Amino acid sequence: MSDPAPAHDAPDTGWQPLPARARTLFVASSALGFALPFAIATGVSGVVAALPLPVWLAPACLLAAAALGGWLGWRRFRHTRWRLDADGFGLRRGRLWQSDTRVPGSRVQHLDIRRGPLERRFGLATLVIHTAGTRHSAVSVSGLDADDAERLRDHLAHQTDDDDDAD
Repeated sequence: MSDPAPAHDAPDTGWQPLPARARTLFVASSALGFALPFAIATGVSGVVAALPLPVWLAPACLLAAAALGGWLGWRRFRHTRWRLDADGFGLRRGRLWQSDTRVPGSRVQHLDIRRGPLERRFGLATLVIHTAGTRHSAVSVSGLDADDAERLRDHLAHQTDDDDDAD
């Protein structure tokens, strides 16, 4: 018998997954994020140590580092969910190290949408929710569908305007 899915992955709770096309960016950025520092460290240690190593060792290790990074990026993509409800915005990330962030509409100061060249190519965007306070004063959600990011921004901005009018 299989274990039941974790509560934060249940489809009927309103938690939305990132679009499938965001997976490519998560995997590629994590693979590059692992492979690049490894390549630099390998080059520096090879110069400092001046040890003769087999020619195949460095490319094999670089490929392993990129594969590990890509796998971790895929896992990060797979375990990221968001939700918009009457109370505000929610973001859940992670499986082993989980984070659950809630941003009440009353705490939203302003909202930004960022779209780099690769995000534009894939029709994605990053929503940045700036909040009141100093600790963790912004919540950034990358890999959102561009239309979802705009809809979330507009909804949260309208919710913030309604809260301001109520005062």
